[in-house]
Amino acid sequence: MSRRRVITRFAPSPTGPLHLGHAFSAMTAFDMARAHGGCFVLRIEDIDRSRSRVKWEREIERDLAWLGLSWPRPVVRQSDRAPAYREALLRLAERGLTYACICNRSDIREAAAAPQEGAPMLGPDGIVYPGTCKHADHPYEGSAIRLHMDRALALVPEIAFEETGAAGTGRIALDAEHMLRMIGDVVLARRDMGTSYHLSVVLDDSAQSISHVVRGLDLFDATPIHVLLQSLLGLRSPIYHHHRLIRDDTGKRLAKRDDARSIAAYRDTGATPADIRRLVGLPSAS
Repeated sequence: MSRRRVITRFAPSPTGPLHLGHAFSAMTAFDMARAHGGCFVLRIEDIDRSRSRVKWEREIERDLAWLGLSWPRPVVRQSDRAPAYREALLRLAERGLTYACICNRSDIREAAAAPQEGAPMLGPDGIVYPGTCKHADHPYEGSAIRLHMDRALALVPEIAFEETGAAGTGRIALDAEHMLRMIGDVVLARRDMGTSYHLSVVLDDSAQSISHVVRGLDLFDATPIHVLLQSLLGLRSPIYHHHRLIRDDTGKRLAKRDDARSIAAYRDTGATPADIRRLVGLPSAS
């Protein structure tokens, strides 16, 4: 491990119940921090105001406490951090690294499927944006804001980060060609949120001095975006630990709709925190 103080986090969205996959991620982060005399923090990622609910936030805290986890208070909520997101977007815009986009999902699918474009490429956010609005002059107000990847990579030609999880151990590096072809001009602010997962998670991890980001392998492909933004914004990159995913009996990754596997359901039927640890393959808490 790095000599930095180990600070890990669990950052759920309060849009439904926690399931076994969430429990595994939270306990893995908590165990890592505890093993190194560090700190585990909870962050509520509630930028999706249309789906976030206070009742789920309360249930999340209840479930985590029942599992034996503890964290400092007050808890950081993304809905309170809009000024920080706006300031970062302004800094990037002043350097010519963003542009306004008015495309909806249907527009993107049609543009990416055009004969001259070839088969659409899929990246961390779905279809890699074909650049329809890149050379337009749309107003920022009421538009999504995208990262101008070409210009960003001219400033940061290589993206590298340290990984300690299931994706491999050591330094992982990606070149500009990969970033352009497989990721493209990602959204930094959605028109109905004022930010995006990519931007907010980078700023929040820095603000909370997160040293080790513990999260599922499904987010591994988003990591180069986050490392690029960290470099552009002058932020220190954490160490990343992408863990295995918890799946159902058919091999499908668990989702919040899997209420039958929610932590609350296990608790209500008499399971113990030790039972949950055994179910997800973690050692007993000492």
